[in-house]
Amino acid sequence: MTVNAPWLPHYDPGVPPTLAPYPNRTLVDYLADAARDHPRQAALLFKGATITYADLERLSDACAAAFQALGVTRGDRIALLLPNCPQFVIAQFAAWKLGAIVAPLNPLYTEQELEGPIREHGIETVVTLTRFYARVKQVQRRVSLRRIVATNIKEYFPPLLRLLFTIARETRDGDRVTLEPGDHNFAHLIGAHQSRTVDRAALTAADPAVLLMSGGTTGTPKGVLGTHGAYVTTGLQLVAWTKAVLHPDNDVIFLPLPLFHVYGNVGVQALAFVNRNPIALVPNPRDLDDLVATIRRVKPAFFNGVPTLYIGLLNRPDVQQGRVDFKSITICFSGSAPLLAETKQRFEAMTGGRIIEGYSLTEAMMACCVNPVKGASKIGSVGMPLPDVRIRILDADEGTQTLAPGEVGEVVLSAPQLMAGYWNRPDETAAILRDHVDGTETTRWLHTGDLGYLDTDGYLFIVDRKKDLIKTSGYQVWPREIEEVLATHRAVAEVGVAGVPDAVKGEAVKAWVVLRKGESCTDQDLRAFCREHLAPYKVPASVEFRTELPKTMVGKVLRRALKEGK
Repeated sequence: MTVNAPWLPHYDPGVPPTLAPYPNRTLVDYLADAARDHPRQAALLFKGATITYADLERLSDACAAAFQALGVTRGDRIALLLPNCPQFVIAQFAAWKLGAIVAPLNPLYTEQELEGPIREHGIETVVTLTRFYARVKQVQRRVSLRRIVATNIKEYFPPLLRLLFTIARETRDGDRVTLEPGDHNFAHLIGAHQSRTVDRAALTAADPAVLLMSGGTTGTPKGVLGTHGAYVTTGLQLVAWTKAVLHPDNDVIFLPLPLFHVYGNVGVQALAFVNRNPIALVPNPRDLDDLVATIRRVKPAFFNGVPTLYIGLLNRPDVQQGRVDFKSITICFSGSAPLLAETKQRFEAMTGGRIIEGYSLTEAMMACCVNPVKGASKIGSVGMPLPDVRIRILDADEGTQTLAPGEVGEVVLSAPQLMAGYWNRPDETAAILRDHVDGTETTRWLHTGDLGYLDTDGYLFIVDRKKDLIKTSGYQVWPREIEEVLATHRAVAEVGVAGVPDAVKGEAVKAWVVLRKGESCTDQDLRAFCREHLAPYKVPASVEFRTELPKTMVGKVLRRALKEGK
């Protein structure tokens, strides 16, 4: 595998080919610098409230002292079952200051879906929103979960909104709960430890920082371990890529994408803290009224979204009538699913900003391919590698031969910030992280399982997936999870699940089912059954009944054949 980077001549002016050597720093260091040098500058914007860098440093110090008093030590895993809210960021930095590892979990997970990662990752502490508290308590009965810290979504609302929420919505939305003995209130913990100091752990770039959930190439959910250095490396790469349009200190980064996902957690946070940009947190991107209200209030410069979000905004009457001002937006980023050319053109015409598409995956820790901010974007391309990110196309069978431009094969990626590995899964780590010889050097490459090609200019085009991961509305869905749930239904003999094209979601989940002899049920019955065990976005949008399913010689269901109608 020889070193070849045809994309470098197509970089925007001023973007360097390399940023090496990368500093031995963490986001904790960047926060400390900002709190010292720019204490009054906004770090987080939330529902009309502002948390400055000094506030965030002080609050996370108090939270770290509280965690330490509860018994949290270096290397412990702390789960965050939270939407985008200040409590997420406060608890995250608090955990890092103790040398603990943050494990964000999707708040939509059912008990069954929460139980797996909590058990497998040895999580003993969970910070949860009060409306999820009962669910966590049910899971606690079956796992070694020692500490539950609950927080109300209203804690960092501005005073008037907090009062209105308390009167009108707190009980209705399930946020007013009574904690059981031994559990802890987040606000009370911070208040009780405001004046206490904590000895911060000595952190290096190589130390573990985060466990993010991914299906990898097998479809089985597992924890991706990322380092502190991955955040800094990603942040510096994105700063270099966007510096022509994104300015430090005042340009607001809009974040409706969940912080449990690598896109928001690593990509947006790293860029914001390294470049000192305020983050406008949106807790529920499906609440378009709140999302539009936030846009009006914070006037973001950098808009992040998935295709379904752009489509949803374009379909709103107030947007179509020009009653929403998007003129502050200078750059938009779209990822997680292909963006229709029509959607891109309409949104760019409306905002005056430019949508750039990108590509990465959790295992890459946001080592990205991105279209240039100023240069040419090619229709259908996800762009070119950022500085110090390398892309190759290898033969899809053996994964050893580098293919020529235009030839379709497996996309493999090399970068300084690749994951350390899957948590306690060395065999699966070895299957996806492989060493290849580059001239006289050996380099580690991530085998993505995605099929694509590079053109002669070094632009990457994704054409298919070796793995069967479904991406619906920006979420990752692993077919095996749904198949295993449906297989437990009394009427189901065989099942296959795959993604099918959908104009709004990008892909929709579809199930193909063979019923047991003598049994009967409807597609509504099976979808209702799935809703009892799966997060809403994983529930099949449709179910097709078959007398048999296409299979390989060894009996494996051929998902690709199902998608093709065979």
